[in-house]
Amino acid sequence: MKSAIYLLSIAVLALGLYSYEVRKQNTHLEQNIQAQYTNSLTNASEKLSLLQESVSQSLLFQDERALDNELDNIWRTSNEFRSTISDLPLSREVSNEWLRYVGNIGEEAKLAADNGDYESWHDRMPVVNQNLQALADEWAVATANFFQNDASLTEWASVADNEHEESPFKTVAANLKSYGETDFPLTASESDWIKKNELQNLNAKEITKEQAIDKLEVLIPGIKNATYTVTKSKDEAPYPFYHIQFVKGSRIGYADITQKGGYILSFLAERPVEEKTGVTQQEVRDQINQFLDRAGYKDLQLVEMRENHEVWHMAYARVFGEDKALVYPDGVQIKVSKDSGELLGLNAMEYIQKEDIKEDQKLVPIDWETFFRPGTFVEEEQIIYTENEAFQLRKCYQVIARFDNDLNETFRVVVDGENHDVIKVEYMQ
Repeated sequence: MKSAIYLLSIAVLALGLYSYEVRKQNTHLEQNIQAQYTNSLTNASEKLSLLQESVSQSLLFQDERALDNELDNIWRTSNEFRSTISDLPLSREVSNEWLRYVGNIGEEAKLAADNGDYESWHDRMPVVNQNLQALADEWAVATANFFQNDASLTEWASVADNEHEESPFKTVAANLKSYGETDFPLTASESDWIKKNELQNLNAKEITKEQAIDKLEVLIPGIKNATYTVTKSKDEAPYPFYHIQFVKGSRIGYADITQKGGYILSFLAERPVEEKTGVTQQEVRDQINQFLDRAGYKDLQLVEMRENHEVWHMAYARVFGEDKALVYPDGVQIKVSKDSGELLGLNAMEYIQKEDIKEDQKLVPIDWETFFRPGTFVEEEQIIYTENEAFQLRKCYQVIARFDNDLNETFRVVVDGENHDVIKVEYMQ
């Protein structure tokens, strides 16, 4: 009897120590994530302030050189702000409205500088400048609430949700939408793009919360039997989904799964990652291919694989048609740990949205020897679909071009397959 009591005491003590260690690890991980959010929030506020100052200063100048300098600052800062906003756990509505509004300001600045259309800039921007100042002030008030309260992750989620009754982001969200509609009215192609982006055409059988969890555990067996918290999107959301938060040991994270069809839109898991490599690159690719098969993503092709000391970042694109064109807007982005090959991140929103491809686009051959300067060698050619600046999906040539000079520079060039307009040039080395 004494032996049984002794063994039971040891077991209870061991369980208590284990529970303490798990809580300690979770607390440490949550603190690290919180620090990242705080840094990103500070950076976003700084970039927004710089952007507003540059827009205001641009209205001072008549001199083309001085104005071009401010327009360049606006374009660069708008891109930096959009990148920082994307790193914050804001509600999808607030994040998307910021990306569109600030992106439009940057594109207007770039067009004005490229075309020398300074008069149009001076005519349109005074109203935008006033609205941007108001948004910057409202953003400062909203973020001050976060800093003053030294919020936890749970409190941050409540504050960041602009639908929450006491969220300081409610005014920001409302005015962003209002200013966006008045300052930058949608074109027809933008309207079509947003309808697709909001998954308004998604049509499949609805699943329950329990089925959403079952679906997640089938796709990602490593989180099976985790502790879950499931919430639904707001009733008027264009694509109703389940937001599943989970905790299992040292892992915490979330997944978004559509209510119609049970499609996984995004997944993120946070845990300590060892810097040593436990799996090979090929093993990582094999494991991710198995995941893609379980998810039903059978028409994807790996287009990019990058690494740092902890994880692999992988980008896939949908393959379409007889010429096996890559549909870049229908992409899947994946993050995988290097120590075990575990899936740590997934963004499949673009893939689920599925582009409606018009197959009647012409593909006019290009003589690359006359298109590029002498000394340029086309090392690879691929047919792709991508969006131009007007959000129109175009069938294009994508080539890897090497310029045979002292630097031996290489570029990725995207050219419209029908009219041969250059859509994108990317410096690779």
